[in-house]
Amino acid sequence: MATFSRRNLIKTGAALAPVLLTARPAAAAPPPTGLQTTGTAPAELAGFDEVMKTFVKEREISCAQLAISKRGRLLLARGYYTASQARYVPPVSPTSLFRIASLSKPVTAAAVMRLVQEGRLGLSAPVTTLLGLPAEADPRLAQVTVLRLMQHLGGWDRSVSLDHLWSDHAISAALDVPLPIDHADIIRYATARPLDFAPGTRMAYSNYGYMLLGRIIEKASGTDYESYVKEKVLAPLGITRMRIGRSLRSEAAAGEVAYASQYTAKTVLDDTGTTVPYPYGGFNVPNHDANGGWLASAVDLVRFAGVLDAAGPVLDAASIAKVLAKPEIGVSGDGWWYGCGWYVRQVPGNLNTWHAGGMPGTYTYLARLQNGFTYAALFNRREEQGTPDYDVLSSRMNAALNKVASWPATDLGPRYF
Repeated sequence: MATFSRRNLIKTGAALAPVLLTARPAAAAPPPTGLQTTGTAPAELAGFDEVMKTFVKEREISCAQLAISKRGRLLLARGYYTASQARYVPPVSPTSLFRIASLSKPVTAAAVMRLVQEGRLGLSAPVTTLLGLPAEADPRLAQVTVLRLMQHLGGWDRSVSLDHLWSDHAISAALDVPLPIDHADIIRYATARPLDFAPGTRMAYSNYGYMLLGRIIEKASGTDYESYVKEKVLAPLGITRMRIGRSLRSEAAAGEVAYASQYTAKTVLDDTGTTVPYPYGGFNVPNHDANGGWLASAVDLVRFAGVLDAAGPVLDAASIAKVLAKPEIGVSGDGWWYGCGWYVRQVPGNLNTWHAGGMPGTYTYLARLQNGFTYAALFNRREEQGTPDYDVLSSRMNAALNKVASWPATDLGPRYF
């Protein structure tokens, strides 16, 4: 096709159209690279921000969050995410949702104590009576009470027998039922087997025990576990984002981060035997509801932790005292004990409480320390083969706490709650 200059148009006598001058579009900003942040980190708390930046860089974590409160005021709310030219991770805001794994246990324990406070449940009530479980396989099952479940004294030891919440394929085969299995299948399988030790004689961390507490909450409240927790525990605290997660990437909640793991697994969501990314079908998230199934943001969790600070809309002083009380087996050799949903340690003038959580694609940590200081840190990857130790997080945060010279006077709560 011929092209015509302005001179050619004059020579041929063609009508001149007005010349339109349009600005060239501005060059697009280059995509971000490296570690990015969102939210607010006051200068006084820069040490905590640096701890998180170093931690995620060392472990190549692509999504993380940190929230810090002091005496009920939200002082830091931060999202962290990485981006590269090969693949971009959506920005993580301070209110993005993460699977919180075993940080679900303090939430479940608060719901149980609320039912006790309402007079609808007793701490000494046996699980056999509450859920109608037979004790033929082990008569000691009748000695498993609500309190012993909350304190991991129920008699199940995952280092001796299977962790029933992570044994979907074995349970499906043993019961000759198709995948996915449900709570009733897990309970039927476990009840038909002897306990690993006498209830009340020692502590062994038990996801199964907390799954049973979820079913007890349903029985005592007359509603489903998630609804009761939302209505009686979360709503009175002004927490609206938290919910039970789902298994598949396609089922992710709005604002939920993506999870990373180097491992794959056979899906537990059907009998196809398909290999899937471990965080997306290698386990059934709703089955873990009461022991590890909640989604939350870090700011939600520091607000939830305030349920133990003083008598409030969820728990009264007597209930809080029961949550923090030493169990019948006493204190560990290292000076800590497991109360109701929390690890507890006596320090001068304070009871420090904390909990960690982990599952494929998730590592979480929540701590209430002296002087009203609380923090929650969430990550979309847990420690795996070849990654640096994740347990150093708490010691690094404690070191940063000891260096704080002054605290911000502002409260970020209205911005993020």
